[in-house]
Amino acid sequence: MKIPFNKPFLTGNEAEYIRQAVYSGKLSGNGVYTRKCQKFFEDRYGFRKALMTTSCTDALEMAAILCDIKPGDEVIAPSYTFVSSVLAFVRQGARIVFCDSCKDNPDIDPDKIEALITPKTKVIVPVHYAGVACDMDRIMDIAARHNLLVVEDAAQAIDSYYKGRALGSIGHLGCFSFHETKNIIAGEGGLLTINDPRFIRRSEIIWEKGTNRSEFFRGEVNKYGWVDTGSSFLPSELISAFLWAQIENLDMIQTRRKELWLRYHAGLQELADKGCLTLPVIPDYATNNAHIFYVVCRSLKERTALIRHLKDNDILSVFHYLSLHKSAFYTTHPDFRPDNCRDVETVAVTNFDGTVTDEVQIVGLDLPECDRYADCLLRLPMYYELTDQECDQVIDCIRDFFIG
Repeated sequence: MKIPFNKPFLTGNEAEYIRQAVYSGKLSGNGVYTRKCQKFFEDRYGFRKALMTTSCTDALEMAAILCDIKPGDEVIAPSYTFVSSVLAFVRQGARIVFCDSCKDNPDIDPDKIEALITPKTKVIVPVHYAGVACDMDRIMDIAARHNLLVVEDAAQAIDSYYKGRALGSIGHLGCFSFHETKNIIAGEGGLLTINDPRFIRRSEIIWEKGTNRSEFFRGEVNKYGWVDTGSSFLPSELISAFLWAQIENLDMIQTRRKELWLRYHAGLQELADKGCLTLPVIPDYATNNAHIFYVVCRSLKERTALIRHLKDNDILSVFHYLSLHKSAFYTTHPDFRPDNCRDVETVAVTNFDGTVTDEVQIVGLDLPECDRYADCLLRLPMYYELTDQECDQVIDCIRDFFIG
């Protein structure tokens, strides 16, 4: 039997809640299920304000607007992340300053942030890779000393914590994803969390297409109108109804995912001890929400061979991000880069299939840890319905690759 990389889990109530939403006569956003989801997140995780969005990308775009990003502003973010982490700010005209990852995990390296700050810097975007917290005390301290805003990209980090505080509740703003690959899902869907009270009123206006309609519905104004920029960021009730069925089963889903994560870790520990691969590291200040189980191979060639070996045994595994600072968009659009990173050169690059092509790269932008994760990190199958037997099958196949 083939083992897929991901399989969306249905709790059983999704269709019923969608049916209820359909026949309630309220299909557009900000209905009963939208409000139920938002209240749950505020009550459970301590967010000052939570707003459902159609995607995490939309939540990030709202955050970029709330941060008042203007052309020429600089935003510091890791290079090893999904494009949405930075694209939201690029759309506002920002230049992205990429920071390297930590040696022991793909999160942004706090030791490297301060040297990247200039008078143009406005925002730091820590990305909690695999739901494992960045060192938020250090990041928030740097931001406070330089009067910067912090937007947590917590797309993978639902139900994960830093020193007892929920991720997404520490920075000025936080952004979550409920894409079908996440722990709890809505097909597509996202959440913006607002933790700084000065952004709360404007977040609702931006969310409601630049109008103060939310205030009107609460009876705070006798009419509503166009008062600011914005867009149609709020999702339909169908998305929130689907998500509510997932939320009701969050603890059950998390318990099972954590069991699978620990099974992988225990089963692959011998290979890690032999130096064949590196296992994920959970810092003392962080919890593990079991969003991803990954291993780090010793080389791109080895990872490519391992992917092929697993596929030959009907197991789908996938690598993750390519370093954004080497992307075609970034290297060919100097207006979006800091002044000190404009020089480029053409170099020979070995592709995953072994062929060699020319690629434009930025001279002097050396982010070795980001590049190492891009070349060597491999994600293993992780989903609620993965059985213990299938998990062991993956482990045994990896053991066979390394030690026979």
